[in-house]
Amino acid sequence: MDSGQLIWITIAIVVALVIVGLVVFFGRKGKLKADRHRAAEMRQTAKTHELGAREGEAKAARAEADAKQAEVDAERLRREAHDRQEDARTVREDSQKRVRDADELDPDVHGGERPDARTGQGQPGPGSDVPAQGQSSRQQGGPEDPRGPRP
Repeated sequence: MDSGQLIWITIAIVVALVIVGLVVFFGRKGKLKADRHRAAEMRQTAKTHELGAREGEAKAARAEADAKQAEVDAERLRREAHDRQEDARTVREDSQKRVRDADELDPDVHGGERPDARTGQGQPGPGSDVPAQGQSSRQQGGPEDPRGPRP
């Protein structure tokens, strides 16, 4: 081989190495660019998932707050119901006391017994329009009950 051919072979090898080097260099640069792009997409997806997680946590916190508010409302309603029951009991007791006071004052009520308009039981006082137990208003000569005789 002469020196001219050896130079051309050397130049060809150097050119081939340069071309392989450039291909590797640009290929690697492209891979790095692709990796950067893929990493950016992964970060964006992670941010989206994190945002979704925070929204879920916020919804859970709102649900917890709603539950606590419902408990507070229920307790308030229980107290209101209790207060109203107490008020009703007080009114009922006051009403019963007034009836007892009226019975004590009424000369037609004897011994604390007063006639019951529904059952006819009890002791009517003199001059009372309410029949005594076992008597109908017709038997006493009073006005006739349009609903018929009572048991």
